Amino acid sequence: MKKIMLFGLLAGLVMFVANYVFSFFFNLAIPVNQEYSGNPAFRPWSDPLMSLIFLHPFIVGIILAWFWTKLKPVLDPARKKAWIYFAFAYWIFAFPGMLISYSTFPISISMVLNWYLGILVQSICASLIYQKFLK
Repeated sequence: MKKIMLFGLLAGLVMFVANYVFSFFFNLAIPVNQEYSGNPAFRPWSDPLMSLIFLHPFIVGIILAWFWTKLKPVLDPARKKAWIYFAFAYWIFAFPGMLISYSTFPISISMVLNWYLGILVQSICASLIYQKFLK
């Protein structure tokens, strides 16, 4: 369990940084950051509850690390492509959430695309860490 926590937190840190970098470059190509300010669907950054958003990748990292350890026999981590299957499985499972977000919140498809592609980047990064360290 200690190993799951350690590499889950490591994956969370890498996911946080990777998503930040990805979102920065995505926003250069397709500006979506202005949608956050003034949109009643989002809390202002001054709200203390917004700090919880920074916990998200760490929680997901630990949960995915746990799933990785449970799915090892199915994924066969000795195979070089196990991380790809795991990353894409998580990414595919995120699709319904993105569909619900787009259909219920007053946000653009560009913002949802930013989130969904960010999840792909995060899942690839986390899966590579699990492939390497959670054998």
